[in-house]
Amino acid sequence: MRSCGPAMAAPEESLRRRKVGNAGAEPGSPPGRGPGRDPTGCNARLRAGTFWLTRIVLLRALAFVYFVAFLVAFQQNKQLIGDRGLLPCRTYLKSVQQYFRGPVGWDAVSYAPTVLWLLDWSHMDSNLDTLALLGLGISSFVLLTGCANMVLMATLWVLYMSLVNVGQIWYSFGREAQLLETGFLGVFLCPLWSLSRLPTGTPPSRIVLWGFRWLIFRIMLGAGLIKIRGDRCWRDLTCMDFHYETQPVPNPVAYFLHWSPWWVHRFQTLSNHFLELVVPFFLFLGRRMRTLHGALQILFQRLLGHARPPGPGFLPPPILSSGALLLGSQVVLVISGNLSFLNWLTMVPSVACFDDATLGFLFPSGPGGLKDRVLKLQEAAARGLRPPPRCSCMVRRAVHVALGVLVAWLSVPVVVNLLSPTQVMNTSFNPLRIVNTYGAFGSITKERTEVILQGTASLNASTPDAVWEDYEFKCKPGDPGRRPCLISPYHYRLDWLMWFAAFQTYEQHEWVLHLAGRLLANDASALSLLALNPFENRAPPRWVRGEHYRYKFSRPGGRHAAAGNWWVRKRLGPYFPPVTLAELKDYFQAREWPYPELP
Repeated sequence: MRSCGPAMAAPEESLRRRKVGNAGAEPGSPPGRGPGRDPTGCNARLRAGTFWLTRIVLLRALAFVYFVAFLVAFQQNKQLIGDRGLLPCRTYLKSVQQYFRGPVGWDAVSYAPTVLWLLDWSHMDSNLDTLALLGLGISSFVLLTGCANMVLMATLWVLYMSLVNVGQIWYSFGREAQLLETGFLGVFLCPLWSLSRLPTGTPPSRIVLWGFRWLIFRIMLGAGLIKIRGDRCWRDLTCMDFHYETQPVPNPVAYFLHWSPWWVHRFQTLSNHFLELVVPFFLFLGRRMRTLHGALQILFQRLLGHARPPGPGFLPPPILSSGALLLGSQVVLVISGNLSFLNWLTMVPSVACFDDATLGFLFPSGPGGLKDRVLKLQEAAARGLRPPPRCSCMVRRAVHVALGVLVAWLSVPVVVNLLSPTQVMNTSFNPLRIVNTYGAFGSITKERTEVILQGTASLNASTPDAVWEDYEFKCKPGDPGRRPCLISPYHYRLDWLMWFAAFQTYEQHEWVLHLAGRLLANDASALSLLALNPFENRAPPRWVRGEHYRYKFSRPGGRHAAAGNWWVRKRLGPYFPPVTLAELKDYFQAREWPYPELP
């Protein structure tokens, strides 16, 4: 144990003086301390019940997620929803406008709230880049400084909402609504104008903090209930036998965990049910249980990812040791997959479970530091030294009360959905996505299928001697010998949607043929979303087709693993037939997609 000064014997006279010195100490203060200070010169521990440091941590965590989300948007939006994107947002906005039969009005704006209604649509790529770059700049500032106000946080929320509401299928998942709801609460966590990290006139609102707690409660409970009500394998504890192999984008750890013993999978599933169905109620059982809830949920969201390729004599790593087994059970649903920034985002509202006394270890001690300044604020409050009430404080309290009423009112359909035996997941009940319902993996696919896009330069695609070459995506399974990627919290939206396309038809995902047309023209924008173009520095392919394959992890110690393959695949048949660019022309024109030009 480290002391704050040299160790000294305490003679009887010194002990008497120490007792006299403590006579005026506040009730409940630690022995040997005045109100808030250690007589040896060390900083005293922060008291429970204040949330100054909590706000800083929470804002920085939220800014980090915003930064990742806007980075993904900046690097991928032009290819997905830009002027020549796979699903151009200009075409989408025109369809909304036509649906409401007239110029842009309240109906269209309320259906798809976005600032793009106010901008020039002739340069949509520039508009999308501007929104993403503004978001990157503001989120970087908040992340690095820990300073934010309502104006900055509201700007982040509006910018991201503007992208989500024109993002169509690429932005149709629960993580987008969850970020908007979390970001909306973050607006009210800050002072209106001040950029001070400790704005003494605007302490963190308990109503807003409970808004974050209510959010994490719904996220976890909704995820637990949808599993129990959904796939039977969650009830008979067999879902983890399939989850690691069949999830959207596995990472290297998924390979190892897939081959864990059956009893490990059962234990992981039971632990998941405990964390999602029981632990959320800890929020309402006092400070200690609330702190335990926050710690368990943050641990539940942690990500791991170190792996070596399979080979001769390969065995799963010692993650199954008794100590690691417990940790593995608690992170069962997240260590094995690239789930975008979802897990990081879910940590954000969990931070609201901790007060300054819990989070003080994150901040350095020393005169003038944040921890020391919070201690002084606590001391002043303990002495009853509070600033006189101002009109702005009363207005702020009224706003927070109104926020609480709004969240409570919008939570009614969410609670009804949670209690319903026909519960739906990841649904918004209002266009601003302020309060939503969540859930994850309500059903588990038992078999992994993949769409492999191939091109050939042969004149006749049906001849047996036609040489078909595979396109490789950046993260989704393709080449059986390629190691699964590790990218979280970053996210490849096209790879994610290819997983959904694989167990549906290309008619349900028209953008697949749009992508095929772009590949037939060696379109640089579309190819930037891929990892390997077999026709690079060559003439584009004459034909492109989609092939359907079943993928399974190679068995450790087997011949495929010995050859260095992570996957074993088997062709199921065609996904879509070979097509040429000329054959797709009418298809493009009917959907008002820009027709790709051959180089």
